[in-house]
Amino acid sequence: MVSPSPASVAEPRPGLSTLQVLACGAAIVTLSMSVRHGFGLWLQPVTMERGWTRETFAFALAVQNLSWGVAGLFVGMVADRFGAFRVLVAGSAVYAAGLASMALATSPLSFTLTAGVMLGLAQAATTYAVIYGVIGRNIDASRRSWAMGLTAAAGSFGQFLMLPVESALISGLGGAGLFAFEGLGWRNALFVLAALVLLIAPLALGLREGTLSHSTGVQQSIAQALREAFGHGSFQWLMAGYFVCGFQVVFIAVHLPSYLKDHGLSPQVATIALALIGLFNVIGTYAAGSLGQRWPKHHILSAIYALRAVVIAVFLAAPLTPASVYVFAAAMGLLWLSTIPPTNAIVAQMFGVRHFSMLSGFIFLSHQIGSFLGAWLGGRLYDAFGSYNVVWGLAIALGGFAALVNLPVRETAIERCAVPA
Repeated sequence: MVSPSPASVAEPRPGLSTLQVLACGAAIVTLSMSVRHGFGLWLQPVTMERGWTRETFAFALAVQNLSWGVAGLFVGMVADRFGAFRVLVAGSAVYAAGLASMALATSPLSFTLTAGVMLGLAQAATTYAVIYGVIGRNIDASRRSWAMGLTAAAGSFGQFLMLPVESALISGLGGAGLFAFEGLGWRNALFVLAALVLLIAPLALGLREGTLSHSTGVQQSIAQALREAFGHGSFQWLMAGYFVCGFQVVFIAVHLPSYLKDHGLSPQVATIALALIGLFNVIGTYAAGSLGQRWPKHHILSAIYALRAVVIAVFLAAPLTPASVYVFAAAMGLLWLSTIPPTNAIVAQMFGVRHFSMLSGFIFLSHQIGSFLGAWLGGRLYDAFGSYNVVWGLAIALGGFAALVNLPVRETAIERCAVPA
């Protein structure tokens, strides 16, 4: 007789130690996420030199986010089947090539293909879906949410460290002598970052797993896993909430520096603000992961989205000063990527880790569709209306929507009928 089997049934571990997984995974996420977090700093120097509109730059970053989401589906399948190592090494090479090509792009099309498509592919292969797959396979479910929060926190600390560095590279790498490129510091900064992301490849050695075995528990094909997930209401609600997350964070990351400059604040204020987001995100993501071990994770998600809407509304209503910007950045930082650990932990809890990277990739695709709209509409509506007011309003309304749709999410593992040998 065949008995039901929960999705969270224990599966064989490839045998990497917890310390090894967390150290190497956190370092990789730190490199990958910290580089992309500062792309908003390039908006004005690139558009001013090239004579492009803000929409041109914003559209390329919107494509980057969409490319990241679509590629994440296939990257997740490969990582689930063959492990993360090969994916990370390939992603490191594409990341470096994309950054270098972005510096050399001279037309909107080439800029979109490099800053958009290439970097999106690279980020899919070097960020959370792949790293969290290793965590899911190697760390017990009783510590999984905490481990995901810790990894996300490390990536956030990297954002805090790298923002001032990227700003200094853009303004200070004009060069001298044979390497004098007057006014082209932003290009040289991209070349430096291209060399830096190559460090992901040696770090990936620490996440090289043995042969992945999935011989125990319920055997599912990819098609079966997708039918199960998309037929589950909680999976759909998580996707809807993650769409909002992407819209909000990418709009702010890409357009906040320009919004502040439009209102007479110096570029240094924007740099400090983005760095504060990264710093306080360390606290927020770690706290969300840790609280997810004790409290219902869907309640944590609802609270995060509701608080985002409140923080944005208060920021817009208050007088705009450097102090108000820093308070806003700190508050948003606490809520910035804190959705990632509970969302991914719920997916693993409901469906198990056999197809986790792939299912996480589909959730993330929804996030990236939101990111596409947040980046592109920010530029499009600014060019149309001469301000960001409409997009800020959308960000507030969507925050309330996401808070509501996460309330009916159910975190219990799915019961499956085991297939007899």
